[in-house]
Amino acid sequence: METVYGKIFFLIFIALIGIEIIWTILQKKKNYNLKDSLANLVIILIGKALKPIALLWGLMIFKIVTPFKLIEIPINLFTLILTFLAVEFVYYWYHRWSHEIPFLWAIHHTHHSSMWFNLTAAGRLNWIGKFTSVLFYVPLVLIGFLPELISLSLAISLLYQFLLHTELIGKLGFLEGKFFNTPSAHRVHHGSNKQYLDKNYGGMLILWDRIFKTYIPEKEKVTYGVTTGFMGHNPLVIIFKPIIDYSKTILEKK
Repeated sequence: METVYGKIFFLIFIALIGIEIIWTILQKKKNYNLKDSLANLVIILIGKALKPIALLWGLMIFKIVTPFKLIEIPINLFTLILTFLAVEFVYYWYHRWSHEIPFLWAIHHTHHSSMWFNLTAAGRLNWIGKFTSVLFYVPLVLIGFLPELISLSLAISLLYQFLLHTELIGKLGFLEGKFFNTPSAHRVHHGSNKQYLDKNYGGMLILWDRIFKTYIPEKEKVTYGVTTGFMGHNPLVIIFKPIIDYSKTILEKK
């Protein structure tokens, strides 16, 4: 059944990209680059191939720590909402630390290195991150949150975040900066403009950015990419060069 859902999502993913490309052509926008999009698709397909292994890894980690949980949290509407809010809280800090901690940034760098912002960039994710990110949700399992609900909440949030990677949707008026994340807010997050750096970390919610004062609205045109410059279109370079560069800096300090 999961395979069926996976195929359906992938078809929807391709269809939405097609719609965005048509819109881009009609509007004479320049938010797609053929080589960049092909690199993103290669990264996505290899990531998709690694997903079963990453899922098994996550399940194994959760299974190991589950016997040590502090309490048994029952399943009801309140705890479903509480689990989702907790997962979004952890995601906020994981995402924020991925910008602030050099090792995590070396992994997350992949996602920000594209100079074109579109739906294919949503899947431009480092393969190693599929195995490290799960570790940040271990505290929730130790508290007593159900691993299945944690995984479900994260899946919903990531699906929502896919839709944020577009210029097709403009600002949403009074909804901006209130509770839910928006494409406008996420464009800011991907900006290399000085005032946009390290802002808007939220997943599905912008709530935690408002609480921890990392929210900023989209005002001037966003310049995409990283401050260190263009990475090229080689998927292996996009994935591994930041990690290799980070490793070199560590070795040089020894």
